[in-house]
Amino acid sequence: MIDLHIHTTASDGQYTPSEIIQKAFEKKLKAVAITDHDTVDGLEEGKAAAKKLGVTFVPGVELNINNSTGEFHLLGLGLNKISASLNEILSNLVKNRDIRNQQIIKKMNDEGVDLTYEEMLSDFPDTVIGRPHFAFELVKKGIVKTRQQAFDIYLARGRKWFVERVGSNLDEAIQGIKDSGGIPVVAHPMSLYLSWGKLPETLQNYYDRGVVGIEAFHPGARVSECLRLEELAHKIGFVVTGGSDFHGEKIRADRKIGHTCGGKKLEDSIWQNIENLVYHI
Repeated sequence: MIDLHIHTTASDGQYTPSEIIQKAFEKKLKAVAITDHDTVDGLEEGKAAAKKLGVTFVPGVELNINNSTGEFHLLGLGLNKISASLNEILSNLVKNRDIRNQQIIKKMNDEGVDLTYEEMLSDFPDTVIGRPHFAFELVKKGIVKTRQQAFDIYLARGRKWFVERVGSNLDEAIQGIKDSGGIPVVAHPMSLYLSWGKLPETLQNYYDRGVVGIEAFHPGARVSECLRLEELAHKIGFVVTGGSDFHGEKIRADRKIGHTCGGKKLEDSIWQNIENLVYHI
């Protein structure tokens, strides 16, 4: 098995980079990528743990991209250095997240929820704070019973405490990832919320602009959709990747390291098709 999409405590995951590598080792994964949201802060720890245990490690990142429909996340896989251009993108994304977080807190405060940003930073030090952390605080304060309930009632798109996130420009993100020695990959394409009639044209456009792969296999899609994405990827010329988008059992109990759509194992063949394109240790 492999897994090319995992989050750690550096962003919104439950486990530290070292703990993730330990889990990958125990499950005998052939290759594992840490791809935290808008940060590369967990990569050095992950790299050191992987070297110690003999796990093939792919340094990565997941960037939020400005998009008119749905959510567009771009994975950067195989970063062998962090370029100045990627660092600038990451810095801007974190600043935009901070602004968004302050706006969410204001909405909550206006409705009587006693929460400060300082309190969140204290609860989650050295972390890129996002909506999962707000969900944690709402559970902690007894406003909701579960994190999922926090999203369903307050934090999901269209709910009263939702604030749109400002992302990165796609072409700049592609260049930043390539400058860092990585390959740009469209994460969970179904989250673009495009019809199957529009998806091929859109993905072709991304390919023409320099995106190298698509994450055809993701647990947020049905198996039939993943197979259809794989076929479309081959038709356009993309490499195919796959991941669990694992955050931890307490955050997303339905996702498991090394498994993807329909609970299927992420097969080694995905790694064999991409190994020569990405930096890994």
